[in-house]
Amino acid sequence: MSDFSKGLVRSHEFELAVIYRIADLSAIFAVLACLVWWRTGEFEQSFQFLAIGFGMAYLLVAESFSLYRSWRVASVKEQASTTLSVWLVTVALVLAINYFLKISDVYSRLVVGWWLLLTPLVLVAWRLVFRELLALARRSGYNTRRAVIIGVSENALRLHRELISNPDLGLTFAGFFDDRASTRLNKELGEFGEVQPVSKALDMAKNGELNHVYIALPMHAKDRITSYLKLLSDTTCTTFIVPDFFTYNLIHSRWASLGEIQTISVFDTPFRNSASVWVKRIQDVLLASAIILLISPILLAVALGVKLSSPGPVLFKQDRYGLDGKRIRVWKFRSMRVMENGGKVVQATRDDPRITPFGSFIRRTSLDELPQFFNVLMGTMSIVGPRPHAVAHNEQFRQLVDRYMLRHKVKPGITGWAQINGCRGETDTLDKMERRVAYDLEYIQNWSLWMDLKIVYLTVFKGFTGDQAY
Repeated sequence: MSDFSKGLVRSHEFELAVIYRIADLSAIFAVLACLVWWRTGEFEQSFQFLAIGFGMAYLLVAESFSLYRSWRVASVKEQASTTLSVWLVTVALVLAINYFLKISDVYSRLVVGWWLLLTPLVLVAWRLVFRELLALARRSGYNTRRAVIIGVSENALRLHRELISNPDLGLTFAGFFDDRASTRLNKELGEFGEVQPVSKALDMAKNGELNHVYIALPMHAKDRITSYLKLLSDTTCTTFIVPDFFTYNLIHSRWASLGEIQTISVFDTPFRNSASVWVKRIQDVLLASAIILLISPILLAVALGVKLSSPGPVLFKQDRYGLDGKRIRVWKFRSMRVMENGGKVVQATRDDPRITPFGSFIRRTSLDELPQFFNVLMGTMSIVGPRPHAVAHNEQFRQLVDRYMLRHKVKPGITGWAQINGCRGETDTLDKMERRVAYDLEYIQNWSLWMDLKIVYLTVFKGFTGDQAY
């Protein structure tokens, strides 16, 4: 039975982040409750409100410090110091609020003082315990990531030693890969096992069997590195180069470490281990909720129009690729007489006979896209991001357009940088798709909250209609 039967390569980062948040709030609440009961014998309502308010402030500050990112390869000292920093900033923030609102008189200073001193110790302590439990689980083969090393070099061997000697990192080593003749490879490799061709690693990455790929080739092998990076851009693996390094069209690269080995990610996302994740999600939920309330009459009118204009369901659900290339179900108002969602999907063209008269109207005005605001609330899409394509089109263009799959390093969006720059409608030529992908990657490389707001603003005026929308 393979490792995959145990689910060893599944991502648990979201679940762990939820656990961390719940545990932090519980610790903040429990320490205060114990102190109040010790002092007065009753956990008064005013103290309950204090714990809830302080907890919410703590979570907001924690997001700005990226406290809930993955700490898999970070030191205990770094995690503890970040936790304490978040607590201190939260205390300073609450004290500043108290200074202006004058609300401290209702609370026992002794209780609050001990609470502010003891709680950070509890927050650090439970993290240390949980870290040890995670390490034990990873040593047992759970909550792991599968990693390979391309290239047999001194750096590759050092990286391998770090992987083997640090099982707590939860990185399962899946082998060395190199195309050079065995006579040219490092003689020390004998103790580590067989070297396989790089093409096999690339196939594994493309099939979703790998999470991390480390390229450990010397700088003079830049042509081979460039070739591998180009091929890996057709996957959603997080790709690292182990210095000596040569980078190729970086997508949000950042320094990282595996034990004592420094690496640089080449194809990554702007929303990895960052407060940006929190900012982006809040923006999406607030905007989507407000827009749905505002357009609810339009939603009802369009739904009625679809139902009365042609037989069939009101909504059309089609499989698309979402974040990290995982399949999602995207909702649209039905605009055609057919429901294509298989291995072959024909793009809509001008005067397409499959499009109903009412469907033509809602496609030209982008009203057919409105149900995707519910996809945003569900978390499978974002307000702004690369437009999702049908799975059949993804499989077609990933073979023709360089770095095409890197569009999926962020959530797909209802509108995007490409759309407000005129890339809407049918992509009947390779040049059109290359232009759209170029804008999508430019968005990923330059993302900011203000860029999202700019795109939303411009979409209102020129992003919903166009000559190419049919």
